[in-house]
Amino acid sequence: MTARVVGLMSGTSLDGVDAALVQVAGEREVKLEAFVTRPFSRSERTAIRQVLERGDARQLALLHRQLGEWFAQAVADVLAVAGLSVDRLSLVASHGLTVWHEPPLVSLQLGCPATIAERTGVQVVSDFRARDVAAGGQGAPLVPVADVMLFGHDAHGRALLNIGGMANVTWVPRRGRLDGVVAFDTGPGVAVIDAVARLVDPSAPYDVGGTRAARGRAVASVVQELLDRPYFAAPPPKSTGREVFGDPFARALVERTHVVAPGASEDDLVATALALTVRSIAGQLARWMPSEPERDLVVSGGGARNPTLMVQLRRALDGWVVRSFDEEFFDGDAKEAVAFAYLGWRTLRGLPGNVPAATGAGRTRVLGSVTPALRVERGGVS
Repeated sequence: MTARVVGLMSGTSLDGVDAALVQVAGEREVKLEAFVTRPFSRSERTAIRQVLERGDARQLALLHRQLGEWFAQAVADVLAVAGLSVDRLSLVASHGLTVWHEPPLVSLQLGCPATIAERTGVQVVSDFRARDVAAGGQGAPLVPVADVMLFGHDAHGRALLNIGGMANVTWVPRRGRLDGVVAFDTGPGVAVIDAVARLVDPSAPYDVGGTRAARGRAVASVVQELLDRPYFAAPPPKSTGREVFGDPFARALVERTHVVAPGASEDDLVATALALTVRSIAGQLARWMPSEPERDLVVSGGGARNPTLMVQLRRALDGWVVRSFDEEFFDGDAKEAVAFAYLGWRTLRGLPGNVPAATGAGRTRVLGSVTPALRVERGGVS
């Protein structure tokens, strides 16, 4: 039976809340009906970053509640775009906003599911990563199940790269085939680029159109120093987040570049950050992807909208056919929200949502916690 699900995602780029309305008809049948982003304003984004960097327990608790309100609004927004009433919805699947990711100990996401359930009246599946971590995994990446079942190629292997705040990649041997899957976070996506762009121009949310990076020249020695860090040498399974590649890392990149190249311009600083993302992705693919003849790479996420990043990535991935996710499927910005809608659907059907080869968990696990819907019963609401 077909279910309508809204998937909610707020990633490490801190752009806003993505909401994807999808129809799920089976393990390999998903259709995107509508997609919206509820963007964070500049003041909201600044407040979130401040809480993530130095918030106390009260501030984290208040952010948890506020995010729940924003997520609930995103559900209403996507239903309005689709022209559907909430009673047509079976489920909301909310990834939340990651505030701390320290595998194998913990991965914590905020965005109060009870608030979402109260505002929408729909059952909510949330807290997807905790069960995988409890089973010995990284809690990430979790998108590989969707990559395998929905976006792999029927005839040959394919790599699916998402460049969000962090970048993650999945190698799918064939669509629907979990044996042989390789998936991991390659390192920074756009989070460091965006942070450096804001450091050189506080009025800019990010390097719009990749224009600063295009004008600048990367300081190669600084990029190589950063690539020598332990994360890049570590084998999969592995995952990372803003705890490693966040605003403090961006400030350190700027400071080190000024020491090594005192004459570096502001554009050079952004170009250096972008080169780190490009070289880390290319290096990780070369090091950990299977050596098969197919070199089919499909790219989604905010980084796919940065022309300078994509030009340099294609240049660095000589021999790969690099295409945008949009070319074959749907709006690539919706991909991760669709993936979590699909994961929520799997949860309610008792199907595992993790791939142990990707996360390092001991076994497959059904993921997430369920917050029940409001049900109108005789005598009142329960």
